[in-house]
Amino acid sequence: MLYYLLYSFHESLSSFNIFRYITFRAALAAVTSFLVCLALGPVIINALKKMKVGENVRKEDSKQLYELHGKKQDTPTMGGILILLAMLSSTLLWADILNPQILLALFTTVWLGITGFVDDYLKHIGKCSKGLTASTKFSSQIVLGLILGIFLLFDPQNSTNLDLPFLKDVSLNLGIFYIIFVIIVITGSSNAVNLTDGLDGLAIGCVIMVALTYAVLTYVSGNIKFSDYLFIPYIRGAGELTVFCASILGAGLGFLWFNCYPASIFMGDTGSLSLGGALGIVALLVKKELLLVVVGGIFVLEAASVILQVASFRFTGRRIFRIAPLHHHFQFLGWPESKVITRFWILASLLALLTLVTLKIR
Repeated sequence: MLYYLLYSFHESLSSFNIFRYITFRAALAAVTSFLVCLALGPVIINALKKMKVGENVRKEDSKQLYELHGKKQDTPTMGGILILLAMLSSTLLWADILNPQILLALFTTVWLGITGFVDDYLKHIGKCSKGLTASTKFSSQIVLGLILGIFLLFDPQNSTNLDLPFLKDVSLNLGIFYIIFVIIVITGSSNAVNLTDGLDGLAIGCVIMVALTYAVLTYVSGNIKFSDYLFIPYIRGAGELTVFCASILGAGLGFLWFNCYPASIFMGDTGSLSLGGALGIVALLVKKELLLVVVGGIFVLEAASVILQVASFRFTGRRIFRIAPLHHHFQFLGWPESKVITRFWILASLLALLTLVTLKIR
């Protein structure tokens, strides 16, 4: 909104021409979402405390895990509300909200944010300890993926080609199966972030790394000179997604201010599902879907550890890990929580660098 208002003065005052530059607006978006988090953080934390919306660490799930995390009992959760308020307001202020890709990104984020909010509400306010059933959450994600898949399939600006990292001019045309692929990306990304959200600052720190990486990828994909130089598909209008990614980055940093160890607030499903979906739709829109597996390697490992653990126990009666997801396994090995978080952040940053390197290795 401010983008339209301020840029409209550029004809009478040339200095306002700066607002047409994506990099400038992306920087403002990151700062805005960060400041919104800092301003609203204490208010939302106090409100959640008064409403007694706190984390419930159940001893029956795992006695050892309860001993490690018992001190987190009643820590305010549903902090995803703070993240959503920050990133959505920042995007609306500084992005071109008539851009179709921005609208799709906002639609995806809000859809999954509502799904997560309902789940958190039922668990912490509605006193339904399990929240939404797994089938209900999956259904919401699948329906969203179906809507997005159909839209992108028939969008003349979109391609059903799947670009392969590290290879130049090599792609796989999925055709009608692109819809199924979109469902997998949206469902997988949102659930993977959700599974990673188990230690103070772990998930949001990794989201920050991914958002920063995709801010670069969206910018070069939407710039015809850079995309031509790097031999990647040019996607008209994709540059605006840089502002969206910057909003995620700023909101992530602002939330981390309160979520770092020891956390004063947790994001809950409201934040984890929406953030995962937001990253997934950005990857789809700039045709960098497979790179999400690389840059989001921590999320992939966390999700894979749960899948492998369940499959192994079901078919062999044995567990591969002491406990899943993976971050708890390392806690059970004796790693302090802060060390697990920091080391996972280090790996996430290296994966982000590796992802950017793929732009030249083609």
